Amino acid sequence: MPSGPRVVVIGAGIVGCALADELTERGWTDLTVLDQGDLFTTGGSSSHAPGLVFQTNACRTMTGFARYTVAKYGALDLDGGPCFRPVGGLEVATTPERLADLKRRHGWAAASGVESRLIEPGECAALHPMLDQAKVLGGFHIPSDGLAEPLRAAEAQARRAIARGARFLARQKVVSVERAGGRVTGVTTRTGSFRADIVVSCAGMWGPLLGELVDLTIPLVPMAHQYARTSPLPRFTEGTRPILRHQDADLYFREHGDRIGIGAYGHRPMPVPPQEIGAGEGMPSELAFTPADFEDSWAAAVDLLPSLGETKVEEGINGLFSFTPDGMPLLGEHPDLDGFWVAEAVWITHSAGVARAMARWLADGQPGDDLHGCDLARFERVQLAPDYVMARSCQSFAEVYDIVHPLQPMEEPRPLRTSPFHERQAALGAFFLEANGWERPHWYEANANLPEVDLVPERDGWAARYWSPIGGAEALVARQRVAMFDMTSLKRVEVTGPGALPFLQTMTTNQLDKKPGSVTYTLLLDEDGGVRSDLTVARLGAERFQVGVNSAIDIDWLRRHLPGDGAAQIHETTPGTCCIGLWGPLARAVLQPLSTTDFSHRAMGYFKTRQAYVGLVPVTAMRLSYVGELGWELYTSADLGRELWDTLADAGQKHGIIAAGREAFSSMRLEKGYRLWGTDVTAEHDPYEAGLGFAVRMDKGYFIGRDALTGRSAETATRKLTCLTIDDSYSVVLGKEPVYADGRPAGYVTSAAYGYTVGKNIAYAWLPAGLSVPGTPLEIEYFGERIPAVVANEPLFDPGMTRIRSAA
Repeated sequence: MPSGPRVVVIGAGIVGCALADELTERGWTDLTVLDQGDLFTTGGSSSHAPGLVFQTNACRTMTGFARYTVAKYGALDLDGGPCFRPVGGLEVATTPERLADLKRRHGWAAASGVESRLIEPGECAALHPMLDQAKVLGGFHIPSDGLAEPLRAAEAQARRAIARGARFLARQKVVSVERAGGRVTGVTTRTGSFRADIVVSCAGMWGPLLGELVDLTIPLVPMAHQYARTSPLPRFTEGTRPILRHQDADLYFREHGDRIGIGAYGHRPMPVPPQEIGAGEGMPSELAFTPADFEDSWAAAVDLLPSLGETKVEEGINGLFSFTPDGMPLLGEHPDLDGFWVAEAVWITHSAGVARAMARWLADGQPGDDLHGCDLARFERVQLAPDYVMARSCQSFAEVYDIVHPLQPMEEPRPLRTSPFHERQAALGAFFLEANGWERPHWYEANANLPEVDLVPERDGWAARYWSPIGGAEALVARQRVAMFDMTSLKRVEVTGPGALPFLQTMTTNQLDKKPGSVTYTLLLDEDGGVRSDLTVARLGAERFQVGVNSAIDIDWLRRHLPGDGAAQIHETTPGTCCIGLWGPLARAVLQPLSTTDFSHRAMGYFKTRQAYVGLVPVTAMRLSYVGELGWELYTSADLGRELWDTLADAGQKHGIIAAGREAFSSMRLEKGYRLWGTDVTAEHDPYEAGLGFAVRMDKGYFIGRDALTGRSAETATRKLTCLTIDDSYSVVLGKEPVYADGRPAGYVTSAAYGYTVGKNIAYAWLPAGLSVPGTPLEIEYFGERIPAVVANEPLFDPGMTRIRSAA
């Protein structure tokens, strides 16, 4: 008999079939998969996708998805035929810049446990004899990469699901999603109705249309991508050649018998409105090939594989795929309709891994993977504007094979979100980078003449991009005198009501039952004890709390757990407020003369908050510091932001105050050992592994994740977030690099920066606990070179907390 909740999956492409397989394997057999097309050539991307599976990705989660896809499809067959062929993957470099990037990619693979090699041009040509070896500078070979057969893999998984009780129905176009009491209750197609407790949209490029049925913006854009097949090669030699990527020309290649398939991303973006897909004849996701757009790609293909010159493009399509503003999938539950889930913008490469995570999320309540970069709730409202989604998705398409620096921002639309200080910052020559739509200063040209600039070690190459020694000088000045940091982009909410305290106590790990005026650092956990986020909670009144969160995902999580009786409410305050971090040894000297409020250490200790006036400006002052210096976060309403900036800047002139940017901020926070959620710590880690056990109070009563932490401690942790230092001032790693112990990969870098105060390069890394002992020698692979590093005691700066707790 079928068991589990009634589930309807919309879409029988490879994602829907994989999800049906994973759910039925977990005992959820009351499952129906609906598709508007035929089974299993449904007309979506799975029907024409070339099936390349290259596993290496800058995101560890995406690499994990791809690894599972390789393992699962490699073990599947359909009627005795394979669903995956591990022919290997080869990426070649024809420019020095790409060769350096392949070394970086090799590091990502090593950090994620994917076997790979950097190889010389001769071996590239041996693996793929069609290559013009003279054009190749080197290559990156992944033996376990290969070719998935999307339709075979989809049907094989569907058959397994059907054998367990699932049903698959063709020609069922969903026209409405039924709901009652804030929950999904079923779907209606053109020919019938299907009751459901859970509906999962796996509709791919038609996802936005399903979203419209439930008032949900699904931010993806269907984009045409050219794929051509040549005529037969005259002197084709049978063999098993690896799939090939020529990313310098935005090309990839695979074999189709004695023909070559060529995929191209070098053409103009060609977005297609979802409602227009399928309006013509033929396969809905295959548009007419446009030869003019392929001319440059064909010339580049022949240049790399000269024997292609003896062939011609015999057939081609402009095949549709889904692109999102940040290039990542869209996974999660509707924020306002319980039971309606989304798994969209998923490519063949990651399909099985995504399906497993979704099945775990649905059946177990936890996905088992770090999904914050894929979470449907990750976007700010402004990022869901149609023009924004279109512009950013087009840039995602254009950058598929680009060499993208970790700090490289999207170009359009900008500027979008600016703090009230933006005009003043621009006048100071701020160098802005963008995050979540916010323009954030990284350094200020006005500080170029600071004498401290001469004390900052130079850097070159990759590490020098989006960097200036001015940022280092700003860090030194903040340590010596005082600086203003724009912290407006930090997301914040107010939680209010008679149930606010019980609600927050249940949601977080630390003790919040303190007097008004207290500030507490605490954690959000999932039921498995993983760190979903870290928060700063200020109790402004008996029933009013200001909560500093990390992202829109945190707000979504909190809202989903609000008490049903309305005793607690959440209101985001970020857009209407602003914040200046006033930090440095002279911060009190600047602030105190501007206010009648007593800012002495005795009157306002560390992690305390008070309402005050700074000049004419009412502020919420919190004595906190993410950079490890005496100071305050000063919050006020957006309309008074510029007045607050001017008041502090004018008063600070005699104390040598400067404006400082994110370069200084990042360096100072790593010197202090402060973790950055989403980079250093995710839901994959528990508090004790992450060095955050001090924020857990097991004796305060129940909180989400408490039961999972029982018996755990820093002593039982088998892996730890560990501070490493590098003496070579020029070896500035940037994050994601593998860490080696005794010549073998042992962990990976999360955050890294040069510590301008301590005079060393700093890297935080996840390592086995046995290697997290101060003094342990290790190596970090950076662009193919092994750099000596050593485990250090943390924090590197002011371990006695005398600066941050200063009474002077």
